[in-house]
This record gives sequence, C-alpha cells and structure tokens, in this order.
Amino acid sequence: QVQLVDSGGRLVQAGGSLRLSCAASGRSVSAWCMGWFRQAPGKEREFVATITWTGGRTAYADSVKGRFTISVDNAKNTVYLQMNSLKPEDTALYYCATGPTGGNVAITPKSYAYWGQGTQVTVSS
Repeated sequence: QVQLVDSGGRLVQAGGSLRLSCAASGRSVSAWCMGWFRQAPGKEREFVATITWTGGRTAYADSVKGRFTISVDNAKNTVYLQMNSLKPEDTALYYCATGPTGGNVAITPKSYAYWGQGTQVTVSS
C-alpha cells in the first residue's frame, strides 16, 4: 500500500505562483513514477505533469509547458509541482498519483494505482 498526501493549493491571483507538494509513504516506490492531474468542475480529469522517482524523465501537458515544473526529492519521498504564471483556467482540484510504470512516465490516469485526496487551486482574474 502507498499513501499520498498532497497539499499546497490555495487562492492566488492570475500571474502568481504556487508550489504543490505530494508526500508518499508506505511501500517503496523508487521504480514507479509520480503524476499530477487536475479536474475542474464539469470536466474530466486531465494530465498535468509526470516524473519518474529517479527524476530522469518528465512529461508535461501542452497547456502547462514552460509554466509548471515537476521535481522530486527522493530523500523526503516528496514530489513537487511548481506552478508559475498561473491563469484562471488553471483553477481545478489537483491530485497527485503514483503507480508501477516500469520506470517510464505515464500520462493516462489508468496507469496510476494510488491517488492523493486532492488540493484545490483557485486562480482569480
């Protein structure tokens, strides 16, 4: 079993920055990857960013490239999502997730076995 606790979401003005955190505990996940997804009201959950726990591979949704950065601190078993130049359309409930992807990054929710509880990000215009 793996437990994920995501945090860091809050209300922020457009153009501002936030850093989300996701702390993992339980079994070793060193061979897995971590992803961030988001879901806005009335919309499907969408991929945001992903990284292997070794930090060697990353992938981003086109909508966040150049603005968001995903990183991992293996010593703390924590993954971060640095979000800059936030836009109102970034408003959503953000979830972290992890799963056994064979050392590869993954952009589909079905690749992930464990999910955090979600942290709300609201960007005001």
